[in-house]
Amino acid sequence: MAAQHTGKGARSGDSPDPTGRAADTADRALFDRTGLVQGRYGSAGPPDTGVKVFGRAWSAPVVVVPHPDRTRPGQERAAIRASAAAGLPAVVSTPPWSATPAGDSDSDGAGDGPPWSVAPAGDGVVPPWLDVTAVRDRRAARELAVRAQDAGFGALTLGLAPGPGPRPAAYWSVLATLRPVTSLPLLAAGTDTARDALRAVEAGADGVVASGLDRLPLIADAVGGAVPVLLDGGVRTGADLVVALALGADAVVLRPDTPGTEGAAPDLPGLVRDFARAMEFTGAGAVTDLGREVIRVQTAPADPAPAPVPPVPEAAPGPAPALRRTELHSALSDPVLDTMNFLNEVTFRYPDAISFAPGRPYDGFFDTEQVFTHARRYLDHLAERGHTPRQIRTALYQYGPTAGLIRDIIADSLRTDEGIDVPAEALVVTLGAQEAMLLALRALIGGPEDVLLVSSPCYVGIVGAARLLDIEVHPVEEREDGLACADVDAAARGLRARGKRPRVLYVLPDHANPSGNTLDLTTREELLRTAAHHGMLILEDSPYRMVSPGPRLPTLKALDRDRRVVHLGSFSKTVFPGARVGYVVADQPVSDDAGGTTLLAAELAKIKSMVTVNTPSLSQAAVAGALLAARGRVSEMNTDAAAYYGEAMRSVLRHLDLDLPADRRARLGVRWNEPAGGFFLSVRVPFRADEAALTRSAQQFGVIWTPMEHFHPGGGGRNGIRLSISYLTPAEIQEGTARLIRFIEAECAANERSGT
Repeated sequence: MAAQHTGKGARSGDSPDPTGRAADTADRALFDRTGLVQGRYGSAGPPDTGVKVFGRAWSAPVVVVPHPDRTRPGQERAAIRASAAAGLPAVVSTPPWSATPAGDSDSDGAGDGPPWSVAPAGDGVVPPWLDVTAVRDRRAARELAVRAQDAGFGALTLGLAPGPGPRPAAYWSVLATLRPVTSLPLLAAGTDTARDALRAVEAGADGVVASGLDRLPLIADAVGGAVPVLLDGGVRTGADLVVALALGADAVVLRPDTPGTEGAAPDLPGLVRDFARAMEFTGAGAVTDLGREVIRVQTAPADPAPAPVPPVPEAAPGPAPALRRTELHSALSDPVLDTMNFLNEVTFRYPDAISFAPGRPYDGFFDTEQVFTHARRYLDHLAERGHTPRQIRTALYQYGPTAGLIRDIIADSLRTDEGIDVPAEALVVTLGAQEAMLLALRALIGGPEDVLLVSSPCYVGIVGAARLLDIEVHPVEEREDGLACADVDAAARGLRARGKRPRVLYVLPDHANPSGNTLDLTTREELLRTAAHHGMLILEDSPYRMVSPGPRLPTLKALDRDRRVVHLGSFSKTVFPGARVGYVVADQPVSDDAGGTTLLAAELAKIKSMVTVNTPSLSQAAVAGALLAARGRVSEMNTDAAAYYGEAMRSVLRHLDLDLPADRRARLGVRWNEPAGGFFLSVRVPFRADEAALTRSAQQFGVIWTPMEHFHPGGGGRNGIRLSISYLTPAEIQEGTARLIRFIEAECAANERSGT
């Protein structure tokens, strides 16, 4: 975050924002791009949300600060009563015009002063705190502090009632004035920097309140556990609370008076329950389990005028400190890089749930002995072509050429099965299609003005590769029936208007992951024309064609007449995933300043030589043997698999329709597409289908799916569910769809009850 304090509350001499809403806006932006990491192991029972602060037990690490609006005299007391009932402290304000200790009136009328009667006595009761900011006379402040202690308040706060923001210099002397006259804990609010926090502790503060989420980690590190640190700003949900605690807060300040809710008592029990659910999601059994490893932060867009970089301090002698993620590449904090791990974690944590999440092939088609048969077939092929035993041994045991050993065999297969007619020299054999993406992006994106366009929702691997390479990603949102060329054209024009160059468009034209959509022939031809018009290249990825039933439309590369398309391929779905063999078709000519010309594939091979050196020879041998055995016809080799996956897709659609008939889903606002092939279909629901909803689905209904918002790099997909059909038996499909519909109906009913 930049060092400036835009919207972060009042500075010395400014009028404070009494609700803290100015700070709320900036903090909400941080909270909204911070997610939680799925925990692998949960506690034996429900998480313990309780904490002990200043020797008192609270039901959750929350302090409530109601807005002291004297025009609504019952509002503050309603919040205080709600807090006490929830086992949480509330902060009682002192009227700003009060210059002497207030009287004993228990009235709710304006001008009565601090309501002493709200400080209940008795064991187990969490007493409220009193904020003394408004008492400007120091003698009166000291007397007020003494009286507050006698009345049974639990702590004194200085500056918490007005809201977040830095304090004037005189603020620190007030701390020193109050410290000798009371044994109550004294908290300094408006702590804006690590220096402020240390200064407050030196002046006698027993706790500090950080004025924003961006400041919290530095302040918590500076204090080092000497006193509790509270966060003031932005907290609205249980997940927000987990984030604050993970970043170093011991508790948070909740300001429940958001716009539209003035006068309403806060739903504190609901917040505590939400906090427990968020803790359970991370695997935390207690508040003390919440460390910085449970959060993941998406990098924010660059500020127009970034703050100066602070000088790097000299290293202290001794063992090396733990690395901080903020010191590593920014992509490592991007949630997209956690997507794969997150899905694996959910599946691992709920082993009895039926999972529609994995997009992997059904391994019932694999025979262990086939690996050896395929490798032997390739070695025989080499011998038939006149290779000596020594040459065969070298081919199998040595690194081999960076561009690949089996390019000629793959090129023959593409020509036979796909109508893609390119020389072997136009191919590079890669470690799956993922490496092919990385190589292509690194070569084609030449500078910061070059932008990668992606059909969105899109496969997370391309976005992750772009993030690692610091490439700008511009999503082109699909319509319900797929990508529209008019939207691609509009996106390209918009980028050019910003001085950017729309360089590459990534698209899955067949049975796309995650939407399941397929581009028709007209759209494919128009897409090529659109790319040509804007001088773009198309990065085509199509891994599900050969494992889908029915006739296949030509690939974009087969339709390509001016070498506009770079085609990515993989044998993970068609041969076996463990081989990790893919390829890239890059027949585009590349000229140099000396007048020489090479193929783009040769340039990609240069990059590969600096990354993975080569694709393992044993893996290439196994894949080549399979292609040779099928005479290059991958489609024929996968006839049975395509039939299996086609029936699985039809079965899922059939059971969805039976379990949630058309009239019922129309009333609920639920709909799904009906792909003819591939592994995926998408379901649209009227509720937020996020990670928290997925956890409820796995826990309570025993069914796992994938949130579509994981696949929207520009945001979106909040109401989408991706279902994968590839790894389930017919019985699992029937039971899994029934569970899924029960979950969807329960969520819809909960939405109706809450009015959302």
